[in-house]
Amino acid sequence: MPKSRIRKKADYTPPPSKQTTSVNLSSRRWVVPVMLAMFVIGLAWIVVFYVTDGSLPVDALGNKNIIVGFAFIAAGFGVSTQWK
Repeated sequence: MPKSRIRKKADYTPPPSKQTTSVNLSSRRWVVPVMLAMFVIGLAWIVVFYVTDGSLPVDALGNKNIIVGFAFIAAGFGVSTQWK
């Protein structure tokens, strides 16, 4: 059976842009310290709650202290989406 010919496609050349934009990556230097701080605060909140048998960090919240700790950790993951 004869082999079919391969068609060559023209190379794509993007249209010239009027203005190039540059991204300033130095403005994202706050992300890593804030992200790590949120992780550590959330973990410390949960550990303190378990070590003190629920009397600390906030006695009035009771078992909802676990939710607060996980909220800090979730906020850390939310901040991590800004990391480039």
